[in-house]
Amino acid sequence: MIQILIVDDHPLVIDGVKMMVQHESWLNIAGAARSGKEALEFLEEQPGVDVILLDINLPDMDGLHICDLIRGKNKTVKILGLTSLNEAGIITQLIRKGGNGYLLKNMEAPELIEAINVVMDGGTYLSKAANEKIIQQLQVHDIPSKEVPSLTRREKDILELLMKGMTSQEIAATLFLSSYTIDTHRKNMLQKFNVRNTQSLINVVRGLGILP
Repeated sequence: MIQILIVDDHPLVIDGVKMMVQHESWLNIAGAARSGKEALEFLEEQPGVDVILLDINLPDMDGLHICDLIRGKNKTVKILGLTSLNEAGIITQLIRKGGNGYLLKNMEAPELIEAINVVMDGGTYLSKAANEKIIQQLQVHDIPSKEVPSLTRREKDILELLMKGMTSQEIAATLFLSSYTIDTHRKNMLQKFNVRNTQSLINVVRGLGILP
């Protein structure tokens, strides 16, 4: 069971998250903290937390600083920022300080569940509700265009089909290739963009504007 810590000073947000996961038997709200101090104390006493939903704006500490402190002590816990702002600078800093993604506070339950799945699978989750420009700014921040990885025509063909939800076997049949070849191309793309799963690859490629 995945243990979740909610860090937010708004009771409505805490109650809302609890309602979103109440019917998911594999998720458990281990606790809720309304300040950075409470969050750090909770993690000292209960280090078994798997996912932290971290408000970026807390009354006693900056959420980015808290993320930095948590990551300094725990390299494996997944940290998802919670924010009501689509500000590229904040999002970029969160990821740089070890965050695994971010959600906007107007999220729906399916997106929260998907985000938890993605980060637990080793990926980075970018809020679907965010402005596409913000995603692009995050992904290409400080990266000269000549250093942005490129895709071959075949890789683009495969990725476009992956984005449609097709399996390696279905793509192989469509492109008249072997499943082994498809998997090889997929692994090469993951390595090229330094991501760990297909969903993260799709997020990055979309953010960079390589594919729509």
